[in-house]
Amino acid sequence: MFDVSLAVVSALECALEGMPFAKDAGIPVAAGVVFGALAGSVLLVRRRWPIAVVLVSIAITPAEMGFLMGVVGLYTLAAAELPRRIIASLAGMSLVGTMIVTFVKTRQDMSRGDLDIGDWFVPFAAITMSLGFTAPPVLLGLYVGARRRLMESLRERADSLERELQLLAERAEERAEWARNEERTRIAREMHDVVAHRVSLMVVHAAALQAVARKDPEKAVRNAALVGDMGRQALTELREMLGVLRSGGGDVRRERAASVPLVAVGVAAAAAASRAADDEGPSLAEIEELVGQSAAAGMVVAFSVEGDARSYAPVVEQAAYRVVQEALTNVHKHAAGAKTYVRLAHRVSEIAMQVENEPPEEAASSARLPSGGNGLVGMKERVSALGGVFVSGPTDAGGFRVSAVIPAS
Repeated sequence: MFDVSLAVVSALECALEGMPFAKDAGIPVAAGVVFGALAGSVLLVRRRWPIAVVLVSIAITPAEMGFLMGVVGLYTLAAAELPRRIIASLAGMSLVGTMIVTFVKTRQDMSRGDLDIGDWFVPFAAITMSLGFTAPPVLLGLYVGARRRLMESLRERADSLERELQLLAERAEERAEWARNEERTRIAREMHDVVAHRVSLMVVHAAALQAVARKDPEKAVRNAALVGDMGRQALTELREMLGVLRSGGGDVRRERAASVPLVAVGVAAAAAASRAADDEGPSLAEIEELVGQSAAAGMVVAFSVEGDARSYAPVVEQAAYRVVQEALTNVHKHAAGAKTYVRLAHRVSEIAMQVENEPPEEAASSARLPSGGNGLVGMKERVSALGGVFVSGPTDAGGFRVSAVIPAS
């Protein structure tokens, strides 16, 4: 509507200016009015074809028409996304055209006596009028165009930043989900290692207790005491693990309730809880006691250590302990009565462990211990997470072997 209004005003202006032009040119007044109206209405297409509007305004400048069309056309041309050389060329043509027409018109007025001023006024008036009609719209158009491009650039940058923030939020949520999954897997693995081994020993001792209760009361008492010790140890380890989870979980919930973008803080808290659990876990020094517990449960087990014993990172020692623990648990479950060898080797830059059992005797009973099939998977996950190598499988003699190598750092 604004462009239509400008075009109507421009057509009326040119139509009125067409009447004196028709008289001076010796043509019918109606023809001059129609010509002016048609020329002025070209302003309607100024946004799409600003060059055409400026060229028409320059063409009708000798007829002293199109003042509004020239000013608006130059403004639109300067504000448009056009090369600067085109803008400068058309603005220069308009400046020269206006200067020539003003110069001729002023000189004619002075020759007729309409103006009684010195000759210096003619060039002054021509230069002043041409600059006044050309420079302000061009400069304003250049400013508006630059400001428009700046605003568009800022808007695009804001949109890009918003997309980047959205992408970062999505990635943070993905990392948080990954951290939660990893934490759930770690908790499940810890629960499996703690409960499966202790409860398996308790079941073995309970079966032995049932078998010797009447024949050997003293041995039954010892087995009952061992079952109680196993149960207390399992409860102690479970309490320690649950205590770590409670201390880390509250911070995660509070941070997540405070603000969604603080998901990373929750991830850090979960990681801290995981590290705390690792620091409080078992160590290599407890493997001999672990082997002794299996021996007390009736397993024929041989334990050997190669190399000079030294300390490792807590997470490495815990992983080594859990591998031996789970391997012994599998022997209790699937090869009760089989002779077992536990070997631990301290090397230059790694620690290696191997648990191998001979084929079980036919008469041996596994006390019908259930198996969830997660033990080997959990051991492999532990070792792989530390950059180590885990191998398990049956031996040529019919037994089973579990081997793992973990880097020292």
